[in-house]
Amino acid sequence: MFNSADGLAWDLNDLYVGLDDARLQQDLNTARAEAEAFEKTYRGRIVTLTAGSAEFLNQALRAQETLCERMDKAAVYAMLVHAARSDVPAHGALLSMTREQRTDINKHLIFFDLEWIKTPDDVVKALLANPVLARYRHFLEQKLLWKPYFLNEGEEKILDEKNLTGKAAFQRLFEETMSSLKYEFKGQMLSQQEILSHLYDEDRESRRVAALGLSKGLEANSRLLTYVFNMAVHDHQSDCRLRKYPSVMFARNLSNEISADVVEALMSAVEQNYGLVQRYYRLKKKILNLDKLYDYDRYAPIFADQPACNWLTARSIVQESYDSLSPEAGGIIRQFFEKRWIDAELREGKRGGAFASSTVPSVHPYILMNFTERIRDVMTLAHELGHGLHQYLARRQGYFQSDTPLTTAETASVFGEMLVFRRLQHRYPSPKLRLAMLCGKIEDAFATVFRQVSLTRFEQRLHQARQEKGELSPDAISAMWMDANRRMFGDAVEITPGYGWWWSYIGHFIRSPFYCYAYAFGELLVLALFQKYNQEGAAFVPKYLELLASGSKESPAKLLAPLGINVNDPGFWGLGLKLLEGMVAEAESLAR
Repeated sequence: MFNSADGLAWDLNDLYVGLDDARLQQDLNTARAEAEAFEKTYRGRIVTLTAGSAEFLNQALRAQETLCERMDKAAVYAMLVHAARSDVPAHGALLSMTREQRTDINKHLIFFDLEWIKTPDDVVKALLANPVLARYRHFLEQKLLWKPYFLNEGEEKILDEKNLTGKAAFQRLFEETMSSLKYEFKGQMLSQQEILSHLYDEDRESRRVAALGLSKGLEANSRLLTYVFNMAVHDHQSDCRLRKYPSVMFARNLSNEISADVVEALMSAVEQNYGLVQRYYRLKKKILNLDKLYDYDRYAPIFADQPACNWLTARSIVQESYDSLSPEAGGIIRQFFEKRWIDAELREGKRGGAFASSTVPSVHPYILMNFTERIRDVMTLAHELGHGLHQYLARRQGYFQSDTPLTTAETASVFGEMLVFRRLQHRYPSPKLRLAMLCGKIEDAFATVFRQVSLTRFEQRLHQARQEKGELSPDAISAMWMDANRRMFGDAVEITPGYGWWWSYIGHFIRSPFYCYAYAFGELLVLALFQKYNQEGAAFVPKYLELLASGSKESPAKLLAPLGINVNDPGFWGLGLKLLEGMVAEAESLAR
């Protein structure tokens, strides 16, 4: 079947020109030589730093930053190639080779952090106050926070190497398994992305059959997927035990630069508003004139005659939206389309879902998505291009501080969605279409806020149960999954038995434990930021772009303060939730 995104594959030549590009191995060899030289030059000299060593430390950090970027460039390229076609053996071989060599190179760098954290407090204070180290100040401060949780150098090297046959191996097994699975749908065998797209079909029977096909496919592979989940959770718990983390979420919160109390305040505020989710789905059931709203009805279109959306239309809408923000933002977004930094076509062996990879600061980001010609794909494109804009602007902070904590990583992506949502409302002004698009936006926001908190609560129970009871059965995990979802949906959504297997395709549980609450953080943060944009207009834009360009040179709290945002205030989350309630009220009004 023809798709307007056919042939839209990314051009990775800005990284390397194919798997046989000699520069790839040359970069790894150079990085290894640089790492060996780095160790010879600086081992034993970081632990003896004095207050007058600022320039020496600055030189060391610059040298390390350069070689780390060179080392990671090859690994990032291999990851992108593998994500685009995981069913090609050469792609898997390249991924393994780059990861193995990266681990070997990194052995020569581990000493640096272990020596830095032993630096006396008075020396640290003097060094961090020196303007020479201003570029790396926050990076160095963050290293010190992990001081109680580092092991000795030999142990750190062992853990780093064993990761290749442990956590990383199970992550790759999961990705390749999910990329290769096929699901039955009306006599066809579809990929995960294709069958998930049918949950948005107008025809209810198609939605039911798609949900059933997905459930059966996951159940048929539940033995393997359950084992992968058990091992991923056990591996995470082993890390926590070895490093003496106070809790299974501690490392995620520390890397996100957010306290456990703030995370709990966020999740509790969201849970206290589960009634809003149920209120909306009761409205949707009424609009669709259904006796029961099943889980496979959640994303049903409100009206049948919604506009089609091919690739050119989606590109036009998204480009116009970012142009309206600022010429600078629009110009950056245009490069993604014109220079083929986006991989959008559907193909065998391609990773499902969507992501933006920042690659390395000396190159530029790339985006992967699976375009299915639905209006919701416009929002996905806007979301990933928001990440791309963020990553592109933050490159100026360099390798060590260009990537942001997860708490602010979703800022530009969700903001981009809001820009496109507003553009779509102007493009299709009829009340009927406005209601349809508003419902779509509410459902996306609910998936980002309420569902992600529900996923985090499920993940907490999963880790607790694995710790207390040992290896968990598929049925035990499914029961926890169903319980977490019933708490959110109440009696407004009838959950079918097959839905109990849907935990098993969510990659965040495998790749990044406790990632999910950051989505809720980002969505509620952006609702507040977008309200300020509506109030301040053009005056807001420079502050917003500066926020994106700052990467992680400061903590999220400090970076957001100039925009009038205090994320440490527990009452802050109520603002975004109040705006969501207003959207539901508007939908109720339009429906009447």
